[in-house]
Amino acid sequence: MLGAIAGDIIGSIYEFYNIKTKDFPLFDDRCHFTDDTILTLAVAEVILNADEFPDKTKYIDKLQYIQQFKSYYGEYPSAGYGSTFIKWANSGSTEPYNSWGNGSAMRVSPIASAFDDLNIVLEEARHSAEVTHSHPEGIKGAQATAASIFLARTGYDKTAIKFYIQNCFGYNLEQTLDEIRPTYKFDVSCQGSVPQAIIAFLESTDFEDAIRNAISIGGDSDTIACITGSIAEAFYGGVPEHIAEWIFTTLDNRLWTITDKFMSQCYA
Repeated sequence: MLGAIAGDIIGSIYEFYNIKTKDFPLFDDRCHFTDDTILTLAVAEVILNADEFPDKTKYIDKLQYIQQFKSYYGEYPSAGYGSTFIKWANSGSTEPYNSWGNGSAMRVSPIASAFDDLNIVLEEARHSAEVTHSHPEGIKGAQATAASIFLARTGYDKTAIKFYIQNCFGYNLEQTLDEIRPTYKFDVSCQGSVPQAIIAFLESTDFEDAIRNAISIGGDSDTIACITGSIAEAFYGGVPEHIAEWIFTTLDNRLWTITDKFMSQCYA
């Protein structure tokens, strides 16, 4: 989960000012957390507060996701949410709005960290997604991201992860970043950003390199880096200390507390 937060914060200043290079300052005073971090931590808090946890074999009531997403939006209303999410969060509705956007994928990492069975991870990823992102592509993006993280943290190599994602979700992971980068544009759909984020991880040599890969292709930079970072953290065994320390300085006390509590209880 911390890798997702790191990717979001590092990528935050490049979302609307894309760069097509890996050569950029990793830390910048303008960097800030966005809705990606907010909703990731909302999912983390759902898990921490759920009656089903730490059983790790039961599914969480979807209403808990709805309540927490709306609550976090109320606390952080200016974090860069999509317009449809804002409308939903401000309404009394508990019905999804059939989104295929990458918001379902960027917030799913706590689920892949907290549960110990791939089938439960996939179903819980579905639950967390479909309260808003009920479109098949929105659900698929969340599940593919969660599966990548789970496989990465449970010892599978990159070849196995790539094979599983291509065969189970139908994503094309055969392109290289050098092929993607020249023409890639801003795309908030799961189908237009999750495969690219996974490829950025697959081509990486370490956590920092994964984040640089993700940001270098352009597009929805903070969210792509968020997704890539969540997988890279799991695969490389954590976020480097100097990055983690910097990330914690950008979070407010509320968000830092949830992050620390989740990592203490779910990374043990």
